[in-house]
Formats: sequence, structure tokens, C-alpha cells
Amino acid sequence: MSGTILIENEELSVEVHPLGAEMQSLRTADGRDFLWNGDADWWTGRSPILFPIVGKAPGDRIAIDGKTYPMAQHGFARRRVFDLVDRTVSSCRLRLDSTEATREVYPFAFSLVVEHRVDGRTLTITAEVNNPGDNPLPFGIGFHPAFLWPLPGAAGKMHRVTLDNGAEPGVVQLVNGLIGKTLHGSPFKDGRLELASSLFENDALIFPEGAGTGLTYCADDGAKLHFTFENLPNVALWQKPGAPFLCIEPWHGMAAHAGGTAELVERPYTVALAAGESMRFGLAVEIRE
Repeated sequence: MSGTILIENEELSVEVHPLGAEMQSLRTADGRDFLWNGDADWWTGRSPILFPIVGKAPGDRIAIDGKTYPMAQHGFARRRVFDLVDRTVSSCRLRLDSTEATREVYPFAFSLVVEHRVDGRTLTITAEVNNPGDNPLPFGIGFHPAFLWPLPGAAGKMHRVTLDNGAEPGVVQLVNGLIGKTLHGSPFKDGRLELASSLFENDALIFPEGAGTGLTYCADDGAKLHFTFENLPNVALWQKPGAPFLCIEPWHGMAAHAGGTAELVERPYTVALAAGESMRFGLAVEIRE
């Protein structure tokens, strides 16, 4: 793919594009690609980085101390070109810094550094947010990778998600893209969820808390994808109904509450990063046979 950065080892190869620091492929040495291909007939995303908000804002506007600013769903980082700051055979680091253009819609100084690294059969993606300013930096951040459904070699087989903690976390529903007020019963049973497109007829399944720090996505036979999350308390699962992918999305931050305020600091799970501080968030996926 033109313009992408290739990182690899003997087990995995990954392509990352500077636009959005977005992963474009995740291949094993035998040529199987586990990442969604971005087919525009369904969804052009592959693995966008969500910053400085996760989800929608009321009327696509956020408020900072009562003043409103335009902000599209999932923020602007996925539409910005990152700078390559470091690269090895098996890793790359890209950075997005605040500019005059970003301050027009998000009036803060920031630096967002995204690293992709392969180690054996594990890909780790980390995002570090730095606050070089003099005031607290409010933001939400999340990962939005889409993986093939069915997984390679698993056509026609039941697919499931299994939580490491065996929990049955409650789920919230979206109301016109915003977080509903009611916490509903869990679709998980003893930490297991058998996947069907009907689960996503009302949009994503969003688990504000309780999903834990790890899960497995797999079919009855074949490869398994095991995920671990760092500093990401919210988890969502999403499929555009009938599409051949499943998004597994760990977040720190969610959409605004339906009927609630547009103030950024009042969005659920918003981070307020102190001046001069940094904070790290991570997603790792291991391909197991």
C-alpha cells in the first residue's frame, strides 16, 4: 500500500499509514490477514485511533467552559497525518501535535504518540497523551480495530467473544449515537457471547465497566485472537449488521449522555490530564493457534 510503514518479524507483518496512525493490515507469516480491509461498501475504517473524543457529541459540538466547538464523531486524530518519529524493523512511532488548526476546534496544547510493535505473534498498540500546556487537558481516547468475521479459515463456524474474567457486564444502548441512561442486562453468559449480526441491530454493544482487561475472539476451530487492554475501562463490540468484520474497541471515554450536556469534562470517563503530565493506553492482540 502506497505510503504505508511496514513493520515485521518472523511471525507477523503490520502496515501502518501516517493518516491517523491507522493500522492497515495484520498478517501472519503464512499470508493470512486478520484485519478488515476497509471495503467502502461497508466501512472504510480499519483501525482508527479515537481522540480527543470517543463517540458522538450532541449536534457534533463539544463545549469547553460553555463555549462550543465543532467535533465530529470519534474526534479528529483519525483524519490527521501523523509524523514518523521513530522506526525499527519491528516497530514504529508516530506523533500528532496540536496546531493552530486543531486549537480552533479543541483549544488545548497536546501531543499524541502512537506506537505499533510486533513481538512474536503479538501486536501491541500504545497511545501516549502528553499535556505540554498550563491547564488540565480533557480528552477521551480509544482504539477501534476491525477484524474479519468470519476469521480466516472459519467460514460457516460459530464465532464468540469470551471475557477473561468470566463476567456478565451490563450494556448501554446508543440513542441517536449518544449514551442512553439505562444499564441493561448482559448479553454475556458466564463470560461467553456467541456472535450474531442481530446483536448489532441497534448499533454497538457498549460495556461501560466490568468487561475486564482481556478477552478472546475466536471460532469453533482455527486461530484465536487474545486481547489485553491497558488503562482502558470501557469496551465496545460493533458490526455494521451483516458486514464481514467485528470491531473490538477498548476505550477510556464514551459518547456524551443522551439528553445531557455537551461539556467535554462531563462526558463519561473523560480524562483530565494535569499540566506537564502524560498518560499511556494500550491494546495488545496475540494470534494463537
